[in-house]
Amino acid sequence: MDTNPFRNLPSVDRLLQVEAVAALAARWGRDLTVEAIRETLDAARSVIRAGGAAPAETDLVAEVEARLAATLRPTLRPAINATGVIVHTNLGRAPLSAEARAAMDAVATGYSNLEYDLEAGRRGSRYVHAEELLCRLTGAEAALVVNNNAAAVLLMLMCFAQGREVIISRGQLVEIGGGFRIPDVMRQSGAQLVEVGTTNRTYARDYEAAITENTAALMRVHRSNFRLLGFTHEPALAELVALAESRGLLLLDDLGSGTLLDTAPYGLIHEPTIQESVAAGASLVSCSGDKLLGGPQAGIILGRADLIARLKKFPLTRALRVDKTTLAGLQATLRHYLLGEAVEKVPVWRMIAQGEEALAERAATWVRALEELGVSAQVIPGRSAVGGGSLPGETLPTRLVTLSVESPDAVAARLRAGEPPVIARIEADRLVFDPRTVLPEQEETLWQRIAKACNTT
Repeated sequence: MDTNPFRNLPSVDRLLQVEAVAALAARWGRDLTVEAIRETLDAARSVIRAGGAAPAETDLVAEVEARLAATLRPTLRPAINATGVIVHTNLGRAPLSAEARAAMDAVATGYSNLEYDLEAGRRGSRYVHAEELLCRLTGAEAALVVNNNAAAVLLMLMCFAQGREVIISRGQLVEIGGGFRIPDVMRQSGAQLVEVGTTNRTYARDYEAAITENTAALMRVHRSNFRLLGFTHEPALAELVALAESRGLLLLDDLGSGTLLDTAPYGLIHEPTIQESVAAGASLVSCSGDKLLGGPQAGIILGRADLIARLKKFPLTRALRVDKTTLAGLQATLRHYLLGEAVEKVPVWRMIAQGEEALAERAATWVRALEELGVSAQVIPGRSAVGGGSLPGETLPTRLVTLSVESPDAVAARLRAGEPPVIARIEADRLVFDPRTVLPEQEETLWQRIAKACNTT
C-alpha cells in the first residue's frame, strides 16, 4: 500500500474531469480554471509538508471554486457605510443622486455629443457642458472642470505663476488627504512660495510687505480639514482682493471642499460658499465636485472669463481633463441646486438635513428588524461627522444602533468580509451603526448581513 500522502492528490487533468470543475471551466475558461487548480494543489502540498493529510477531492473542488471567485471578484465594490461619516474619503466620498447616476449611464451606454457642436455640426468643446450651470449658480463669468481640486490648484499655479512668487499665509499651508501638502503642490507647479505671517495670526499688511516685482498672485487656502482656535487672525477675503487689485495681482482662492449651500441652518458652523468667494471678487476660485457639492470627483475652477480662457488653452489642461461620465454626473448634480431640490435629491445634503426624530425612528425600526432575526440591539445617542476634509470638528446629533456581542472586532471583520461589505465603527468597545449614512434601499441588506455576522460561530 502506497503511504506517500502526495500520491493521494489528484492530477490537474483528474480535477478538470470532475463535473463541478468542468462547469467552472466552461463558464470562466480553461486557462483560469487550470491556474486555480494548480494553486489549490500547491496549497494542499504545503499542508502535507507541514504534517497534514491530503484534502478530500470535494474540499479541493470547493477550494478551486473559491479561488476562481476571488480572482474574478472586482476589487472595487459597493459597500454599506454605517459609520456615520457622510463624506467618507475612504469609502468613495459622496454617493450620487439617482439622476446623476442615470445621466452618467446614459452617456456611457453609447455615443454622445461630448465634443460635438450639434447646432453647428462640427467639433465642439467638452468644457461647455457644466460651465453654464456653474456660472448661473455662482455668478462667475466662466468655469472649467478638471479631475480634482488638487489638479485645479496645480493648473492655476502653473498657468499664472510658474517661475514667479505666490504669497500665502503660514497658517494656510495645509496637508490634504494622502499626505499631499499645499506647499509641495505649489513647488511642483514651479511657483515660488512666499510665506507670510504666523501660524495663528496673519494680516493684510503681511501680504503687502512681501509683494515684489516678481509676485504673480496672492493665495488663500481655506482650512477645510482643521480649525485654528484662540488667539487668531486672518484678513477677510475682500481685503486680499482689494490688495491684489491695487497691485495688479491675481487673488487665487482654494476653497478645498466647497459648497453651494449654507451649512449653518443645519446646526453646523458656516462653511464659506463658492458664491461668497466669487462675489468677493477672487480672480479664480477652486473647489471639489465630490464633497459637499455631492457630485462625481472633479475639480472646479471659477472666475474671470479671460483667465478661464487661458486655462482652457494651457497644455496641462488636456492631461487633467474629465471624461463624459463625470461631466454628465456633475451637470445632473448641479441641476438639483438650480431647481432648489438639492436637500431632497443630493444624498450628502439629504443626510446632513436628517433630523433627530427621523433618525430615532429609523434606529428603532432597525432594532425591531434585528430582533426578529435573532440579534439583540439597542438605540443610543451619538454623533455623525460630515467628513471628507469638510467642517473639521463639526458633528450632528444622531441615534446609533449598538449590538450586544462578545467580540465587536470579530463581528466587524465578518461584516467587512461579506458581500456587500459593511463598514461600521467601534465606540467604547461597542459595535455601532449610524442610520444617517445608510441609504434607505440598503437597510434590509444591512440587517441580513448583521444577522449573518452575529450568528456565525
